[in-house]
Amino acid sequence: MHTSDSVTDTHCPYCALQCGMRLRPEPGGATVAVEERADFPVNRGALCGKGRTAPAVLSSRVRLTRPLVRTHAGRLEPATWEEALDAVAEGLARTGRTYGPDAVGVFGGGGLTNEKAYALGKFARVALRTSQIDYNGRFCMSSAAAAHQRAFGLDRGLPFPLADIPRTGCVILVGSNLAETMPPALRYLTELKANGGTLIVIDPRRTRTAEQADLHLAPRPGTDLALALGLLHLIVAEGRTDEEFIAARTTGWEETRAAAMAHWPELVERITGIPVPRLREAVAMFCAPESAMVLTARGPEQQSKGTDTVGAWINLCLATGRAGRPLSGYGCLTGQGNGQGGREHGQKADQLPGYRKLTDPAARAHVAGVWGVDPDSLPGPGRSAYELLDALGTDVKALLLMGSNPVVSAPRAGHVEDRIRSLDFLAVADVVLSETAALADVVLPVTQWAEETGTTTNLEGRVLLRRRALTPPPGIRSDLDVLHGLAARLGVEKGFPTEPEEVFEELRRASAGGPADYSGITYARIEAEQGVFWPCPEGPEGTDGPPGTERLFLDRFATDDGRARFVPVSHRDAAEVPDADYPLLLTTGRVVAQYQSGAQTRRVDELNAAAPGPFVELHPRLAARIGAVDGSPLAVTSRRGRAVAPARITDTIRADTVFMPFHWPGEGRANTLTNPALDPVSRMPEFKVCAVRVEIA
Repeated sequence: MHTSDSVTDTHCPYCALQCGMRLRPEPGGATVAVEERADFPVNRGALCGKGRTAPAVLSSRVRLTRPLVRTHAGRLEPATWEEALDAVAEGLARTGRTYGPDAVGVFGGGGLTNEKAYALGKFARVALRTSQIDYNGRFCMSSAAAAHQRAFGLDRGLPFPLADIPRTGCVILVGSNLAETMPPALRYLTELKANGGTLIVIDPRRTRTAEQADLHLAPRPGTDLALALGLLHLIVAEGRTDEEFIAARTTGWEETRAAAMAHWPELVERITGIPVPRLREAVAMFCAPESAMVLTARGPEQQSKGTDTVGAWINLCLATGRAGRPLSGYGCLTGQGNGQGGREHGQKADQLPGYRKLTDPAARAHVAGVWGVDPDSLPGPGRSAYELLDALGTDVKALLLMGSNPVVSAPRAGHVEDRIRSLDFLAVADVVLSETAALADVVLPVTQWAEETGTTTNLEGRVLLRRRALTPPPGIRSDLDVLHGLAARLGVEKGFPTEPEEVFEELRRASAGGPADYSGITYARIEAEQGVFWPCPEGPEGTDGPPGTERLFLDRFATDDGRARFVPVSHRDAAEVPDADYPLLLTTGRVVAQYQSGAQTRRVDELNAAAPGPFVELHPRLAARIGAVDGSPLAVTSRRGRAVAPARITDTIRADTVFMPFHWPGEGRANTLTNPALDPVSRMPEFKVCAVRVEIA
């Protein structure tokens, strides 16, 4: 690799904070060092271990440097780019000719830049003519996105900047362990408390984040919906609703109030395990200050009722007038690096660029006009992520996969691995030989964050610019180059440029007038303004147009009548509840030193030293009952499979629950166990709760 001669301001490749960092060439120019970038407002210089060590994955020692093609002997062997692209194009085209275009699938990732996500969605619909495209962001915040749409008419993770959090009066944080998943963001909660605000954390584990809380509620996994309904019941019963706000700015309250009143406190205590006095304490803390927020993460969202669960927390905000007002509101803490932008511009099964609906004739006409194709040629909505993976080898015979590792990250991962192995053809573009890439017929080595320019959209809806700081090693091409080469081989000579800014200019036009309007955002504005919040429509010719929208909904919600929608919901059990054969609950999550499927972080020595492998966290009472000792191998079994990992005994978890991190493959793969039961609205799988038994291995 070769560096530029000067420092480069850019952003971390990992989570949705997209922390600002500075890359400085090291002596000799072959590597870069990460420095703090104190001027960037999101992290103000702070970086976690993953960000500090991110350049380690740029090393040729750990990354892919040449295309690989599987030989007749079954081995992946080095090949030229021409050979590899020819093989991919022929594999995809042959499948389409034989079985029809929907036999070809495309699976993207929430870490792809906006430019790559946009180009991938266009490639699927224009070059392949397939409806079968989705991405791993479906596993991230799709339930929150669906609830956002239902209630507010618009989905942006946070409708306000992170900087508002320390200035509010109370935060309820539901199912998030910020201290480990987004460490630089923890300062917003410590500043909240320093300013006199209060923090309520809801999590079945007493995590490092929960230890910061003024009140920690540890409900039984899968009961967050009942908890929110119980709190709303008490708010109504104690006369704490904001009737003026409800009348002026919402609809649907009567039905929602009736649904909540069916969840009386003693019933909620039986369902959740949270004593009634603690429920009352939470209500008093939330309602006492003039402003308050509810923030959710994967805990309540990754459930088969995740959309309703998030909706119940939104109802809590609406009923108390804690939405559409300064320093108040509901927000979702997006997980993946471009989880927000990645679903806005077309790699999701039901969406076109600008967060337009694929079923909307006007949206189809607008985007088709930008693409220069007939609107009728655009396929309709396809399968959601898990449903697409489940169809591999049967309805979907070939797959192009970019930036995802479902062999580790998908629910019921053993079954998904079998489906991937059954494909007629698999092509993977990635920076490392992930567990999924190792199964491919063709592997394409692509550029990384520091070797390419492109935009991402962080959890605040702030569009950011990553700048290229390094020349990639010989033999590496960008994902945009890959799509350009494949499209040309499939007979689409134009429309797939390789320069990111050229792609972004087209994205601006395609998003113009849509819910996620980027038309007024340019690379120059992003640099000048430290990121630009969408929506940001284009101004009159020759002007930059209005500023980005830092805070949403202050004047009106994004619904037809400008009012927020209460949606009545009722508690229901998880898809799987404990029984005699599987008497315990499993929940899953992350640890601070690893990220997602671990495909990149597991290649960094410093991170592996901090988090070397999987484990099973269990309460001392459960450990004593089964005879487990710390570090002894435990077998965790669900209806889908068996995983084995060392015991980690701690009193910070409920006695009826075990926890496993999901970053590792092999026998300790947590997602071997998880349940693919889907939310009926968002199609989110139920990662966060399933029934298991635990025994000495």
